[in-house]
Formats: sequence, structure tokens, C-alpha cells
Amino acid sequence: MNYNLNPNLFSEGIEKKSCRQGYGDEILELAKISKRVVVLDADLAESLRILDFRKKYPGRFLEMGVSENNMISVATGLALEGFIPFTSSFAVFTPNECLSKIRVSVAYNKANVKIVASHAGISTGPDGATHQATEDLAIMRSIPGMTVFAPCDYWQTRKAIRSAFKINGPVYIRFGRSDIPMVTTEKTPFRMNECQVIRDGVDGAILAHGESVYRALKAANILNKEKRLDFAVINCHTIKPLDEKNILKYAKKTRAFIVVEDHQISGGLGGAVSEFLAQNYPIPVEFVAVRDRFGESGSPAKLIKKHHIDVEDIVEAGLKAKERKRMFVYNRG
Repeated sequence: MNYNLNPNLFSEGIEKKSCRQGYGDEILELAKISKRVVVLDADLAESLRILDFRKKYPGRFLEMGVSENNMISVATGLALEGFIPFTSSFAVFTPNECLSKIRVSVAYNKANVKIVASHAGISTGPDGATHQATEDLAIMRSIPGMTVFAPCDYWQTRKAIRSAFKINGPVYIRFGRSDIPMVTTEKTPFRMNECQVIRDGVDGAILAHGESVYRALKAANILNKEKRLDFAVINCHTIKPLDEKNILKYAKKTRAFIVVEDHQISGGLGGAVSEFLAQNYPIPVEFVAVRDRFGESGSPAKLIKKHHIDVEDIVEAGLKAKERKRMFVYNRG
């Protein structure tokens, strides 16, 4: 199968770029398409890579200062007047600092607000626990009517931002801070509400989002080369609505899942997948996620290793899934 992935995927010199740069580049393109596009910032323009937007479109850039509640309220008003506002902050601040405004002002009114949240997960690194959002997906996917994207790299972030622009309703887009490997290319398809199978397999399926997708691919290669296990890898860039059709297809095909995410084990992609499987096709599921603890200051690589969401942890989960699948199939006869 041709997945249109980066041909240099596992080379040492693979190009790396941040998702936040993808946001900054794509929002400039959207501004050319529609004069209704406006950007609101919570004093983080440099971090969100929207300084160029501010310079080129000063009349469509609103600096709200350190006031996320006000930013969301103003964005709601703009949306109800026909604009397409993109709010820009860290995932630890939106939603955490302004959840009531997101819930009541944005979601309850079905306002066409796009909430862009950078620096998600423990991979935020040196900023420490206070700035490492590991609960945001659990919060946002529980809000009625909220679409939730978690793109895996620069190009997919651009496509998620473009897709959010096309949706008439509230959208949450989450991504990390670091420069990360470019798994996809400009030509890689991106379909809203449809997960992306980027490696096929029959022994199990690894479901991931964000920068965890690259680690999932590396783990699948190790499982194949060293253990002769053929695991599919599914990039679940749309957390909500969940692609139930393909999730069910691969549950029946592989009968064992591993869910990998830089997020708490509760309420994220793992929660969404488990809720669906419990009601439709129960199979063994292993979780590689942050386990009910806060992060800390450190390099992204060290934190990913310490919190057991690294490549070797996915490989270990794959072996557990294989054994649980064997017992599951045996017990079902």
C-alpha cells in the first residue's frame, strides 16, 4: 500500500519541524482566502509562530494579553458576527484557564471558534508540570459539539488548521512544542474525521496521535524485524468524532490494540477507543500513556522515557497485546 509518507522516514537526517510552525504558516494562507479569518493571541505570538500574521494583517490580529477568558469571550462575539476567529495559546491555558467560557460561550452557542493549543503533553519539556497539558483531550472531547484534532507533524497541522477553517462550529487543535520528524508530506491525504492507516498489519494495531505517531512507527518496525510480528499503525489525528468505521474494521482484523499518547491514560484517545470497543467489539487493549501523575522539568526525550511512553514501552506493550490476544482467542473458542 502507498501511504504517501516521508521517503526519508527512518533516516538519521530526517527533517524536523514544529507543528506550531505549521499553524503559523497555514493561518497566513487562510488569511489570503478569507477576510473573515482573525487571530486572537494571549501574549504568546512568538511561541505560536503568528508574528508574521500580526505583521501582515495588523487589523485582523487581536492581542488579548494574559487573559484567556476574555480572549474566548471576544472570539465568541466575533464568531457570532460572522468572523472565523482562531484563538492562540498553550494547551494548559486553553482549556484549563477558561473552560467555563469554552463550554457556555463557544460550545453551547455552537460558535464558529477555532481553539489552537500548543505546548501539549509532557514533551513540552523544561517548562515543567505547570505548563505540560496532559488532560486537555479528556476535557475537550467531553464538550458537546466540539471537534478535536491532534495532528502528527508540520504538514498534518497545516491540513488540520485548513480543515478547522472549513468546519462551521467549534474546533480544538492540539499539538506539542518541539521540532519533530515530518512523517507526512505535502501530498499525504488528510480526511476530516477519518483516521489514517500508515502501516498495515494483522497481529495487532497501534493507535496514536500527535508526535507519538512517529514512535509508534519505529516500534512497529522493531516488532516486525526482531519479533516477526506485523502490527498496523493508525494515525488517529481526529480524536472526536472518532472514526468508528475504521476502528471497528481493525479491531476485527487484528483483535488487539495498543493506544499510544502523550496524555493521561484517562479520557484521551485510549478512553475514546475503549468506550467504543466496549459497546461494539471488545478486544484486548494496552495503553502507553501518562499514568495519573504530573510531569516535571526536563528534556522531552528524558521525560518521554521516564513516563514510559517511548519506543521500547510500545514494543513491550505489543508483546503483552500478543499474549493477551492469544488468551482472548483461546477463551472465546
